[in-house]
Amino acid sequence: MKATEQRFKTTLFRKKNIRIIFSLLGVVILLLTYTVLRDTDPLITHKQANALYSRNKIEKVIVDGDYIRLKTADKTYKIYKEAINTAAFFSKYPVEVREDKGYLYDLFLLAILLGSMFYLLRLMKLNRLQQIEQIRGAREEDHEIYEPVQALTSHVTFKDVAGIKDVKEELEEIIDFLREPQKYRNLDIRLPKGVLLVGPPGVGKTLISKAVAGEAGVPFFYQSGASFVHIYVGMGAKRVSELFKKAKQLAPSIIFIDEIDAVGKSRGEFRNDEREATLNQLLTEMDGFEESSGVIVIGATNKIDVLDEALLRAGRFDRRIHISLPDLEDRIKTLELYLAHKPNQVDIEQVARMTVGFNSAALDTLTNEAAIYAMREGRKVVETEDFEAVKEKVLLGKRKILSFTEEERKIQAVYQGAKAVVATWLDVEFEKIGIVTTRMLFQEHEILSRSKLINRIKVYLAGSIATKLRYNEQFTNASADIMQAKELVNKVIYTYAMSENFIVTPLQEEELLRDTVSELSALLKTLDKAVDEVSVYLLQYENISHEHCQKILKELF
Repeated sequence: MKATEQRFKTTLFRKKNIRIIFSLLGVVILLLTYTVLRDTDPLITHKQANALYSRNKIEKVIVDGDYIRLKTADKTYKIYKEAINTAAFFSKYPVEVREDKGYLYDLFLLAILLGSMFYLLRLMKLNRLQQIEQIRGAREEDHEIYEPVQALTSHVTFKDVAGIKDVKEELEEIIDFLREPQKYRNLDIRLPKGVLLVGPPGVGKTLISKAVAGEAGVPFFYQSGASFVHIYVGMGAKRVSELFKKAKQLAPSIIFIDEIDAVGKSRGEFRNDEREATLNQLLTEMDGFEESSGVIVIGATNKIDVLDEALLRAGRFDRRIHISLPDLEDRIKTLELYLAHKPNQVDIEQVARMTVGFNSAALDTLTNEAAIYAMREGRKVVETEDFEAVKEKVLLGKRKILSFTEEERKIQAVYQGAKAVVATWLDVEFEKIGIVTTRMLFQEHEILSRSKLINRIKVYLAGSIATKLRYNEQFTNASADIMQAKELVNKVIYTYAMSENFIVTPLQEEELLRDTVSELSALLKTLDKAVDEVSVYLLQYENISHEHCQKILKELF
């Protein structure tokens, strides 16, 4: 209701501004009209006046202040008094003396100007006061809407979230801390102040944070990062302060900031004073409470690369949990959860296999659409065919969802399989490599050897070289890895100066890439059987761990 009133007031202010502009234009037009209409008689020269005199064209002579006006049958002319022989003109033609009212016209003109200016200034002053009133009202409305920070009670538990086994394990100790904080304080154990959930859209970051609050049985404060950024400087910072104050009062508690990148972007050349003030307040608040305060801040983002470094340093969001797209096992569990209360005769594994690349939200939508389709067909039981019927609809409706045809799955299995085999052979650690995910374990060491960097480059290039050897063709799925390989090559040559000469040229980049590709091609031909084995495994299970890949290599070599 208040928002509607504010929009109505804004519309009125705009109308008043338009009225001021039109009033000003009206005054200008009036003055111009007055000036033009006041004296339209053309000014003539002595010679032209004598010509009228000689031809007897003049009917009457009018004395008007400094001018002599010569009236003819069709027009009136004016000339300065000193420019003609007035005695000759006065003796020949009738003379009329006009009273000088020029000062009256000037006074009238001045009165119009002063009156118009007074009227416009008054309108502008009233408009300014009303704008200030509107801003004050908007601030009061914002204060009324957002000041009462509401604590939510989450009824979601991990039973309601399927397919996040690894994430659950990482969050268990945080849940235990929230349940029994004193146990940790007695042992002088501190937990991270902030946990950052990183993953693509739709993987369930918000649901996971609610599940943590539900499992721990603590108050849950939800805020969107975008909701902190206001057009009025200081409002966002104030809301951050109020949020943390309330959370501390109800500790143990959880603050969840969704899309934290909206307020936590790196502070750079494109400044936004309100966003920076809000970010500074968030940093201050996270520094201001102790690890044992019982308040855990959980942030969610799919753009960790744009976050400010200060937000990611130790003591703030220093624990990061990566949530990837669900693999086959995760999708089976998720579908089981979504179908639990729907009468169905669905081959869940078949549906899971045909939904490669679907996130949890997409699987939820797909299940719901399948149920709707079954109802339209007049059936009370959802079947596998219903999923196949609506799959394309969900895909078209969610363009960001990655899905492969059977042929594409085979190509991707070879691509990712080659990466897994080369990484294992060259001792480049990884947690999991799957058809849609690559989770490497690149530890950031202070000192890196050239050979280790070259091995990383080979891992990035392994998939594209393997598919080219296998299909004699290049594919677009290699673009991201090739870009990373080029960036790393650039660092080896320019940043780390790991070439034979300190003076480097682009030719050295090309030479390093060429040598790496040559060595890698020879290696992949040797490991061809291992790539086949891992590709088949990926087609069946979609993910492979470093340990399982080692086992396959030991059996073959």
